Amino acid sequence: MGWLKKKPDPISDRARALNDKIAALEAQIKQLDGKAAESKPAAGPRLRSTALPHGAAASAPPAPPAPKTSEPIFEEVDHNRLQDRTEPASTPEHYNELGVRKYDFAAFLRRIKNQFSGPSTANPKLVNYLAAGSIQGLRPMRYEKRVARKRLLVLCTLLFLVLAGIIAMFARHHG
Repeated sequence: MGWLKKKPDPISDRARALNDKIAALEAQIKQLDGKAAESKPAAGPRLRSTALPHGAAASAPPAPPAPKTSEPIFEEVDHNRLQDRTEPASTPEHYNELGVRKYDFAAFLRRIKNQFSGPSTANPKLVNYLAAGSIQGLRPMRYEKRVARKRLLVLCTLLFLVLAGIIAMFARHHG
């Protein structure tokens, strides 16, 4: 039966193959760097500027080093992106005259609905590819859902038949 076997994942197989290729290329780069270091003269690399003509040499004075400061450098942070957008700000209209929060049935229904809906995806393009079956080697999501639905119906039917058999057995012995 195929239920207990893990299906091969073509994406992880491809990732593993690409990682092997990357490791082989890195080893080849190191080997070529070693050969280049052996054949290179010890005087250092010869560099020429493409900004100056062939005869002119670049003799610009080196830039002075930046003074060291003990103060840290801070980046500008967009706080609007960090605030939670799902909860509206609390206003005085949300409270009654005694200071107790009013019951908001619409907000309650929204919270319940958000509990059952999954979180929004971080990569909607990938979700579209998976749903449409655009990735080579993967079946479309609608096919996978259909297979899972059929499997559930078969298991429910099997469970119903087993329960009906148990009830029939008890009815025969006690009746």
